[in-house]
Amino acid sequence: MQVTAAVVQEKSAPFVIERLELTDPRPDEVLVRIVASGMCQTDLHGRDSYYNTPFPAVFGHEGAGVVEAIGSQVTRVEVGDHVIISFPWCGTCPNCRRHMPADCQSSLDLKFSGARPDGSTLLNKGGTPIYSAFFQQSSFATFAIANELFVVKTRKDAPLEILGPLACSGQTGAGAVFNTMRPRQGEALAIFGVGAVGLSGLMAAKIAGCDPIIAVDVHEKRLSLAQELGATHTINHTGRKSVVEEIRKITGGGVRFSLEASALPDILRESVECLMPAGTSVLVGSARAGTEVSLEMPFLQLGRKVHGVMQGESNPIEFIPTLVDYVMDGRMPLERLITFYPLADINKAADDSSNGRTIKPVLRMPS
Repeated sequence: MQVTAAVVQEKSAPFVIERLELTDPRPDEVLVRIVASGMCQTDLHGRDSYYNTPFPAVFGHEGAGVVEAIGSQVTRVEVGDHVIISFPWCGTCPNCRRHMPADCQSSLDLKFSGARPDGSTLLNKGGTPIYSAFFQQSSFATFAIANELFVVKTRKDAPLEILGPLACSGQTGAGAVFNTMRPRQGEALAIFGVGAVGLSGLMAAKIAGCDPIIAVDVHEKRLSLAQELGATHTINHTGRKSVVEEIRKITGGGVRFSLEASALPDILRESVECLMPAGTSVLVGSARAGTEVSLEMPFLQLGRKVHGVMQGESNPIEFIPTLVDYVMDGRMPLERLITFYPLADINKAADDSSNGRTIKPVLRMPS
């Protein structure tokens, strides 16, 4: 079938809107009409060849839409269901067998190879393959195909156009708090970088009863929003001599948890140095391969930990519906993070995101 999609022809090239041919779903696959797709920094890293995805390629991995067709073996969703397409996992590696899909040992290939596991592509133009299946979906398009394992059914009274970010940024930030940290009421948390991931973690921390909740960023507008969403303290990192000392002063010695969402080595070090003994820093920021950080070993020996997290360490089938319920009851006002763009304005969305003008771009698909 013919679809409209945003194609990147080569490394760091602009997105170009093109008409492409989408293959038919296989017996275990679902065809989804994409209503809207969030744009994540990972999509822009893919465009810029952080992950060696071949070109030309279609990116997008926060798709939300309506099931249009299902394969003969699909049992979890039906035509007409509202769905969010989440991250892929193999289902057979040791971590998947331990119900740890976010830590799938094949996840990098499944996310970034540009093809299904068997090497086939989902899209083509005049018979020439277009690398797709980014996160096994490529949702910067009017339609997408995904294996039923990665498709999460959601309640129909929830507005689909704001739900796509729960597939990655929302799930990552909130999952880092709910699934990894599991804070107790009144425990202190600092968030370094209050973009879409950091703010999702902040909203989860408020739901969990963390106190204080300290937001650190360089954008005053984001810090103001963080305060509106539940931060008890905000710190503008620009020009501060010691953010760590300020956090220790606020907390009387350090935080139980920190969430590092900037992917900057110096900031990760700060997120560790602000911990109390036995505290944990959770790294969710996406850095380029080879990025390194130095830490003082004696400081870590008092039980301090650095915990790397992918996709919020969640089981999406169970976790995403819970997040949707939080959105619908007003405890996770995801819409406060979102700026909508038509698919035709995808390059503006990418530029606004990179320059901090937009926290979470969401692309609405043409009808």
